[in-house]
Amino acid sequence: MTDTTATVGGQAHTRPRLDKPNGPITAIVFIALLALGLSFGGYSLANDISDAGGKFATLLPYLLLAVALLIALGFEFVNGFHDTANAVATVIYTHSLPPNVAVLWSGLFNFLGVMVSSGAVAFGIISLLPVELILQVGSSAGFAMVFALLIAAILWNLGTWWLGLPASSSHTLIGSIIGVGIANALMHGRDGTSGVDWGQVTKVGYSLFLSPLVGFTCAALLLLLMRRLVKTRELYAEPKGNKPPPWWIRSLLVLTCTGVSFAHGSNDGQKGMGLIMLILVGTVPMAYSLNRAMPLDHVTEFVAVAQVTQQSLAKASLVAAPADASAVLSTFVRTRQVNPDVVPALASVIGHIGEEVKRYGTLSHVPTDAASNVRSDMYLASEAIRFVEKSEDLKFDEDARANLKAFKKQVDEATKFIPLWVKVVVAVALGLGTMVGWKRIVVTVGEKIGKTHLTYAQGASAELVAMATIGAADAFGLPVSTTHVLSSGIAGTMAASRSGLQMATLRNLLMAWVLTLPAAMLLSGLLYWLFAHIF
Repeated sequence: MTDTTATVGGQAHTRPRLDKPNGPITAIVFIALLALGLSFGGYSLANDISDAGGKFATLLPYLLLAVALLIALGFEFVNGFHDTANAVATVIYTHSLPPNVAVLWSGLFNFLGVMVSSGAVAFGIISLLPVELILQVGSSAGFAMVFALLIAAILWNLGTWWLGLPASSSHTLIGSIIGVGIANALMHGRDGTSGVDWGQVTKVGYSLFLSPLVGFTCAALLLLLMRRLVKTRELYAEPKGNKPPPWWIRSLLVLTCTGVSFAHGSNDGQKGMGLIMLILVGTVPMAYSLNRAMPLDHVTEFVAVAQVTQQSLAKASLVAAPADASAVLSTFVRTRQVNPDVVPALASVIGHIGEEVKRYGTLSHVPTDAASNVRSDMYLASEAIRFVEKSEDLKFDEDARANLKAFKKQVDEATKFIPLWVKVVVAVALGLGTMVGWKRIVVTVGEKIGKTHLTYAQGASAELVAMATIGAADAFGLPVSTTHVLSSGIAGTMAASRSGLQMATLRNLLMAWVLTLPAAMLLSGLLYWLFAHIF
């Protein structure tokens, strides 16, 4: 059941059998889950459109919607077998679980992680996109944006997977978003740097840059602490043959694998959710522009907060509201340049939103032809408030700031929501993705980072740190890379053990880390230019 020809750092070691074929039952379960997920998603989508009273005059929008959704789910599927291999490498190489069992177990907890996720990461990713493209996402430019960034991310992920490099799906997707933003700005005759919210990019960039350092340092320190507190020699020894470790060590390793899989699903699954919601808002705004499930009492509170916020901003305004308040806010959000019209324009838009919601009584009664405009105003107001709060040129009293914060929370609840069926289909795509193609990355993580075989303590330390880091990032709404955190954690434990690192692999990992962002930016920018001309 094992392959003893594997080498780690030039020495032969017992290796788990990774090429054992899946049985017919696995194939049947795979196909059944895929069919159930797609059927549930299709049925729910059709119901939502029907309940909203909308339908398309031609088949083209349905076709574009189907293609866009399949590409988005394809990204999550590739993400599953590209990233989740990191979670199972330690339990496989310590013989804690057979490879096929480990993969199925990881897929299950990826599914559960997606289902309980908050959505904060999803909309944190979306906020990196140019506001003008988000507001016209149902147009040709919007479809070009979605197709370009998703296809670019999939192509780079597949390329690095083929080479067995644990590159980051998060890194890839963010690079693709930046590339689209820069290309969009250049195509409209603006400076390329104006096409991206660099403040948000910096915030996300710090999380992506620091998380591998956290993984390396904390995993190394945890292993050293474990050596001081736990004196059991078996914990620091290489696996003997294909014999599973003692039950308590095995339980610890399975627990950490479970935690990393769950945290990965909760964090990475949200990226697909955000993109799918962007597609739905652009293609079927009658059903997904506004959260039609918002309770009536929340709507009453929404109207009251809008009125109070408008009044507090009107008091702080020195000039009358401009004729085209939305245009003023759009320019402000794009350039972040404050002028005397910004505050009265924001007050005007907030007041208009409150009047619209009050007129219809509930978000579910907003007519189809008005839903997109109401949502656009809400999204624009939310983004404007985000930048107003950061601006040093605009000063408000405590009451005005509290009102702005309360109103932003209300509009975010009305526009930034994720239906249950979207979570289900993303969870199925990510979970099933773990069952395909995981071997390449597993071999790299298990055999090609350190010069010695992975010990039980090293595997547990790396995964405990990865689980905690990803969970903390999820709580703060920040995307991090499971790949970078875990692979750097394993490298940290090897360094702490003084067992040596395979520098060739580390160079490849570093090269993938450095090249992923510019490569994804270039690829998505070129694809956006191409698709914009095709559409």
